[in-house]
Amino acid sequence: MLKRFITLSLLLILLTAGAAYGLYWDVTQFSHRPMKLGEDRSLTVERGQALRGVAQTISDAGWVDRPPEYLIALARLGQQAHRIHAGEYRIPLGTTPQGLLNLLVDGQVVQHTLTIVEGWSFAQLLAAVRASPVLEQTLEDLTPAGIMGVLGRPDEHPEGRFFPDTYHFPRGTTDVEFLARAYATMERVLAQEWAGRARDIPLETPYQALILASIVEKETGAAFERPEISGVFTRRLQKGMRLQTDPTVIYGIGPAFDGNIRRSDLRRDTPYNTYTRSGLPPTPIALPGRESIHAAVHPAPGKSLYFVSRGDGTHQFSDTLKAHNQAVRTHQLKQ
Repeated sequence: MLKRFITLSLLLILLTAGAAYGLYWDVTQFSHRPMKLGEDRSLTVERGQALRGVAQTISDAGWVDRPPEYLIALARLGQQAHRIHAGEYRIPLGTTPQGLLNLLVDGQVVQHTLTIVEGWSFAQLLAAVRASPVLEQTLEDLTPAGIMGVLGRPDEHPEGRFFPDTYHFPRGTTDVEFLARAYATMERVLAQEWAGRARDIPLETPYQALILASIVEKETGAAFERPEISGVFTRRLQKGMRLQTDPTVIYGIGPAFDGNIRRSDLRRDTPYNTYTRSGLPPTPIALPGRESIHAAVHPAPGKSLYFVSRGDGTHQFSDTLKAHNQAVRTHQLKQ
């Protein structure tokens, strides 16, 4: 009787071991067999989603010919079950279940982009952020002042505070995270440029440099002119002359500006009208790029105090009012 029991027990152990080996072999084959994708696919792993949910999604999509437990077993064998990252993933054609797990564990999420354009206003930046289908919107009901409060800068005006660049980020990034990153980038760039500034400029703080940089940004799209434009404004500040720059007037008019600047606009006093007020305006008027910031703190030397648009995106610079008036007749009144 005992001998028969031992024999049956050994047989049961062998059968169990055989079944376990068979299952292990099947999972191993499953791990290296390309999934049935048909084409490149996209997979989103939600925050807090467990591996079982991911495995069920893949099974329901028909990407594999085995039940969800196979992917779970494969992940546990490789000690990957609790290491997957949330995010959006691009799954290339030919990816195997093991390759998929490697992607999820490495966190190789799809990167989306949003470009902040040099010279944009904060309102334009905010419109682009709110129009993004990828960013998670949390600031929809807040004013600009409220947004700065959420960013931990409740006493700061938002204009000019965010660095123009192309930013890469995964789906699910919040609007707050995006803006905080652009803010921190501007802080870093401004600090770097301020540290290397020319020592004889009439600017006392990095914020004043940011204000001047925003004016330079709006005055010309020709990069090579920026130091010379900055030079004109620098000399005007040093001599106590008003800046008399149209972009500040336009900013002061706000949304009511219809595209035409009139004599009455130049005479209408606002905090941003540099025809009626001396010195810099109270805040930046746009988001300046690094080149404009660099130009603001490294103005080109010279004697010019005036400039006028040639109508081709560049300007003619003049040392005297007489020469400037002649340039205006040549390039503006003729048009």
